[in-house]
Amino acid sequence: MTLKSGSYEHSGLVAVLVGIAVLCGSAVQSQTAALPKYVINEFGTPPPVPDGALSAALQSSVQTAFVTSMSDRVWSDDQTNALAEISASKDPRLVWLISDLMRFVPDRRLSAELSSAASALLGKDFRTINTWGDITDHLIAWDIPAPPNYLQAKRAIFVSVFEGWERLFDKGDVDWRLVSWGGVLIDDRPYDTTDEPCNCIPAADNPPVTSAQEATWLDDDDIVFGIEVNGAFRAYPRQIMEVREMVNDTLGGRDLGIPYCTLCGAAQAYFTDQLPAGIERPILRTSGLLSRSNKVMYDLNTYSVFDTFRGEALTGPLAKRRLKLEQANVVATDWGTWRTAHPETTVLAEALALGRDPDFRNGRDAKGPIFPVGGVDPRLPVHEDIIGVITASGQPVAFQRSAALIALRQGASIKVGDIRLKLDAGGIEAVDTDGADVGSHQAFWFAWSQFYPQTTLWPE
Repeated sequence: MTLKSGSYEHSGLVAVLVGIAVLCGSAVQSQTAALPKYVINEFGTPPPVPDGALSAALQSSVQTAFVTSMSDRVWSDDQTNALAEISASKDPRLVWLISDLMRFVPDRRLSAELSSAASALLGKDFRTINTWGDITDHLIAWDIPAPPNYLQAKRAIFVSVFEGWERLFDKGDVDWRLVSWGGVLIDDRPYDTTDEPCNCIPAADNPPVTSAQEATWLDDDDIVFGIEVNGAFRAYPRQIMEVREMVNDTLGGRDLGIPYCTLCGAAQAYFTDQLPAGIERPILRTSGLLSRSNKVMYDLNTYSVFDTFRGEALTGPLAKRRLKLEQANVVATDWGTWRTAHPETTVLAEALALGRDPDFRNGRDAKGPIFPVGGVDPRLPVHEDIIGVITASGQPVAFQRSAALIALRQGASIKVGDIRLKLDAGGIEAVDTDGADVGSHQAFWFAWSQFYPQTTLWPE
């Protein structure tokens, strides 16, 4: 979809805000009291948020500024005037829709008009290089509520860009305010079509593997993600995972879905077999969408959206079955150490790397998350590596990886609740009191702390 002021092109977006409901009353809610102090320090004090009705005049302005402009494909003076009325409404909830639209607007003049409206509604002047990102950061950090029937409006915006997203935007346990476009389209290719090209991040299904001795293309210091299942070991090189971001594999007689989020530095492994009766093996895919700079994954068979960090189905048929995937340990280490510790390991074949050797985490993300995340728990730097795990009682725990490595190498014991850390091939894995795998993985602190805001941190 291309949006231009003066020649506002459109490919099917209609009635973006038709579904906005009229509520009763005109109460104003203060957001400040419930926000952490670090949010106020970084983003300032949020504006008051009305929870009452949109007046008839404001509804008309919303209709003109968004719905009419979309159907006519032209951003005219009428739309500019309507946007001015919206700007004067003092209703920050409407900025979520402005933000959603801004993500797909390349025209600078129109983007400036939308930015000006958001500035007026949020009480801050957004004149930055990444205006959309800055505005969305504030909306997230301040936890501004969405307008009524927000999902309906948001779905219309995104589907106008690409129809393949329509089935993803479904009711469920998803905070749709936080979902944004990651810059690529959905990987909706049929299963086991690894080599079929797409305008997406292409998952690898049933990937070819080689022995450790055959993997001469890997240097000893290349990062790999090691997984062991039933005595079978396999290495997933970061060079491959950064261009695939999803692998559907079988190891040790078990089916696995392995997502890797380059933005949050997390490789995870979920068992996708031995599921309740009537549930077909989920084929995990990348949607092209993000939630606070974390990938949004979904099941190709049912279009159920999953919480990537928790392995829980949030929408669709699998959410109705309350499916939660069991997680296996993933050890982040270097190839030389993994190969020495596990000489029988197999490794994904070089061809899956698509001829690329990226190093995103030391380049693109060096100055922090490149997509909006709002406020970040300040106990650790945003890109600090942690080992994340959930205790038997359900308590999330994050272990600062650098400190844990030093302690373990010095012979110290690291335990929190029923969780114990141990060294494995130069990396770290978590086990329970019986030494059994409990499904830990490495991630950036900002990502883990978003999914588990009440996490216990070691060392405190």
